[in-house]
Amino acid sequence: MRQPPSPTGGAGSLTDLWTAETIRLREALWGPLEDSAEVRQARAEGHGFVQRLLLRARLLARRESLDKVLRQWQRVARLALLAMLAAAALAGIGTALSALGDGARSINLNIALATTLGIHSFTLLLWLFSLAIGRGQGGAWLGEAWLWLTRKLARGPDAALAPTALVSLLGRNSSLRWGLGSISHLLWLVLLISMLLALTALLATRSHTFHWETTILPDEAFVSLTGILGWLPSQLGFQMPTESMIRASRNAGSAPAYVHALWTSWLIGCIVTYGLLPRLLAFIVSILLARLNLSSLTLDDALPSYADLRYRLMPSSERTGIDSPLAPEFLPSTASSPNALSMAVASAIVGIELAPDTPWPPAPLASCTDLGIIDTRAQRHHVLDHLQKHRAEKLLIVCDARQTPDRGTIALIADLAGLAQQPAVALIGPRTDALPAGNASSASQAAPRQRQWRQKLTAAGFTDAQIHDAPQAAADWLNADAKEPA
Repeated sequence: MRQPPSPTGGAGSLTDLWTAETIRLREALWGPLEDSAEVRQARAEGHGFVQRLLLRARLLARRESLDKVLRQWQRVARLALLAMLAAAALAGIGTALSALGDGARSINLNIALATTLGIHSFTLLLWLFSLAIGRGQGGAWLGEAWLWLTRKLARGPDAALAPTALVSLLGRNSSLRWGLGSISHLLWLVLLISMLLALTALLATRSHTFHWETTILPDEAFVSLTGILGWLPSQLGFQMPTESMIRASRNAGSAPAYVHALWTSWLIGCIVTYGLLPRLLAFIVSILLARLNLSSLTLDDALPSYADLRYRLMPSSERTGIDSPLAPEFLPSTASSPNALSMAVASAIVGIELAPDTPWPPAPLASCTDLGIIDTRAQRHHVLDHLQKHRAEKLLIVCDARQTPDRGTIALIADLAGLAQQPAVALIGPRTDALPAGNASSASQAAPRQRQWRQKLTAAGFTDAQIHDAPQAAADWLNADAKEPA
């Protein structure tokens, strides 16, 4: 289904709502995603709870490649719709050929009318009945067939989440009913138009004769029915046979040629009046109501999955500074100005789980923001929150190369690096002045771990130029073009 270009419900576009529902279903099926960085960014950039929920979902979808899954599903849906439109056009041509035959025999008007309008009339009445009782998508079989075909064609991990989330989202305010209905009516319109064009072409290039016949009904029944069916098309300008002409067509070949021309007008008029125009009206009503419902579609933030996120996305209080014992007192306040979220510092330094004997800072530094040493979860969150609001142009991340580079540490380094324009890592080894004379075993033991650090950091996206083994080299890089901290 087409997406409205305008925001939906004032709380995000249809794509944003669809993305949020996809993330919600994935977490409901396979457990919560690790989202500390995404929650932090949503809290920094979002305003209300719904906006933060949508931003979190958008960031998680980008990280987990779910946004690509949604785009792929949309492409498959368009291709499936185009294929069904082509099939509908071919079906319309086939129906016209079946109704008129090869022209060698006279055409039974009863059979021709039933062939061209029978299934169409049944499905349209079923759709109207479903609207009357207000249940299901009855009559929108072609729309449901399109959805089923798209599910089958979309392959890959998480491909089933996209249609499930879309159906769940649109089913909350009847958008799904009108959306599938509009697709079904569109396919019927294509079928009817192609059938009319094929009928016109066949009638214009071949000579056809028409007749009617009945075994159990009186002749008056067919004459009356023909007059009733022909009244409305006659109001639209189609020529209708008179009663005498109808009676004259009782048997094949008994009516003059001009009467057969009037039967052609009667047949085309009935198809236009009772087939094409009702479908066109149903399509217009469905597409307008679908767009109206989509414009009022909102995120149901009362769902349990969203309610659990409220206290994380909308905390009652937020700490704005760094409370590490090693953090200085001159850190900028996040509430100092209305533009605090866009403030940045020229350079900053932070340490990760350094040994107590590690000098801090590891080398003389020019003016820069000292974020201290991260040892606890609280300090980690405080530093990340600060960098989210005061992004650094340069950020030096100091690590102890004697420790094993575990997954959590590398993930923290990646989170910190993502909040700086130019990140770098300094690998601090053992203090040579603290080693006994002639004892180089500690340094030799640290060498393999430094290689492990470099391998892990390279896999995380760092280049060799961003990894420093010597404290002074790292300090020189940080001091270059240093500015006063904001």
